[in-house]
Amino acid sequence: MECGTTLATTVFGASHRRAAVMQIILASAATIAGFGAWLMGAPRLWFVGVVLIFAVIPFTFIVILPTNKKLLDPALDRSSNVTHQLLQDWGKLHSVRSILALVASVIFLSSIIWP
Repeated sequence: MECGTTLATTVFGASHRRAAVMQIILASAATIAGFGAWLMGAPRLWFVGVVLIFAVIPFTFIVILPTNKKLLDPALDRSSNVTHQLLQDWGKLHSVRSILALVASVIFLSSIIWP
């Protein structure tokens, strides 16, 4: 955003394509692995971690995807105030997703370190 709305929107489009695939694979793998560990006897706290990391997936599709689609619309004026606001909104939504993943990671790690 420091480089301007036009450049930020251009970079968003390019990075979104690569990041989307990576994020769904990582969130799915963490969900499956965490659930498997919980089924095999990991502490109950692991189930909480699984729920949090899984929540990233529907949150992305239900809450973030509409903003992504607007930002990727070829008709969008990349230098407009609307685009700037969309990028700011996306940043806030991405922060929620990051916090969910971070809390899940802390839960998993703390359960390993302090069983």
